[in-house]
Amino acid sequence: MSKSFERYQKRKLISSYFSVVLSIALVLFLLGVLGLLVLNTKKMADHFKEQITVSVFLKDEAKQVEINQLQKSLAMADYTKQAVFVSKEEAAEQHTEAIGENFIEFLGYNPLKNSIDVQLKADFVSPTQIEEIAEAIQEKDYVEEVSYDKPLISLLNDNVKKISLWILVASGIFAFIAFLLINSSIRLSVYSKRFIIKTMQMVGATKRFIRRPFLWTNIKLGMLGALIAMIGLAVTIYYVNDFFPELTLLKDPTTLALLFAAIFVLGVLISFISTFLATQRFLNLRTDDLYY
Repeated sequence: MSKSFERYQKRKLISSYFSVVLSIALVLFLLGVLGLLVLNTKKMADHFKEQITVSVFLKDEAKQVEINQLQKSLAMADYTKQAVFVSKEEAAEQHTEAIGENFIEFLGYNPLKNSIDVQLKADFVSPTQIEEIAEAIQEKDYVEEVSYDKPLISLLNDNVKKISLWILVASGIFAFIAFLLINSSIRLSVYSKRFIIKTMQMVGATKRFIRRPFLWTNIKLGMLGALIAMIGLAVTIYYVNDFFPELTLLKDPTTLALLFAAIFVLGVLISFISTFLATQRFLNLRTDDLYY
């Protein structure tokens, strides 16, 4: 009978520890994903900004020397990520593929212009800066027109600001929820041992002596939960980087190391604080209150 009871108690203890570790791991994993999103918000925003193309259309009478000189000067400019010359013939081929029919045969001539497609660096993609760049290029006598999508740039910048703000707000809220969830799991674990705590206290054990094994046990559980969360996050980062290599998640090991360290520290810190508060509550309770 006693052995059966011991096995039951052991299974109950293991089940309690498993639920604590699982809840810590899941919460820290989700917090890590959100942290990864926060750290890479600017990188993702920069990626989308650098897809914006400023097209410099050239006059038909523009000399090849002038075109080459303009392309080189644009390519070497501080604001340029890439400058590619597109001939009117190449542009016609691209349009034909896009619309599915040869418009030159229908019109009898090629109405398109030679152009230079300029992709700007993300820091220069703002309505004011692009306008200044376009005006400077437009001053060239052999430049017909400088074209770019003004509404898209304004919309992109506004949305990036809104998304960044909401991600920070969501991070703060989720961090608070993470603390509450982990705290609840640990409190339930300590609650199941409230009678043991009070019995030890009644026979003369000090609060520090009673609290120490609970702290150490739950800190170890927090460390284990954090390690599981870190493994899950590492797998997630690997596959996300595989599907979206342009984000270059693995090219910044320092940031990733700080993120993993933060997850581990959070696991230990939240476990310590939650256990301390939970044990303190039951240590301060009267014996009659333990039944409620």
